[in-house]
Amino acid sequence: MIRLDPPESRKTSPVIQIAPFIDITFITLIFFMTLSVYYQLENEISISVPKAEESKEVMRAPGEIIINVDSQGAVVVNQRRLDSAGLTEMLKRISSLYPNQSVIIRADKSTRHEHVIEVLNACASAHIWNIAFATTKNPAAQ
Repeated sequence: MIRLDPPESRKTSPVIQIAPFIDITFITLIFFMTLSVYYQLENEISISVPKAEESKEVMRAPGEIIINVDSQGAVVVNQRRLDSAGLTEMLKRISSLYPNQSVIIRADKSTRHEHVIEVLNACASAHIWNIAFATTKNPAAQ
């Protein structure tokens, strides 16, 4: 007589391993928490950016450098205050590693144009051409 029942060892149901799922969940959570902290640090400086009628909300690309210029003309990147030479040096190092590096300039609306031009000159010296200016949407234009 031929026996068609599977042996007892094969009758167990499949098991889902939950430990790897928990590991991946925690790693993803840590990644997004770290990312949000850096985003908050970049926007922490109290800068009142100018309003623009044609302002659009743009999705930020990973790795963008945010250069903050306060009302007194001080340049701050990653919570470090830099002078023109320091900014140029930093941008040159970054552009040598990442040739298509993008930069966002967050200049206070009351800062003098000469300070913004210094930042633009530093970007040009470092051969960074992908530059954007941070603005807010003018409520009257809506």
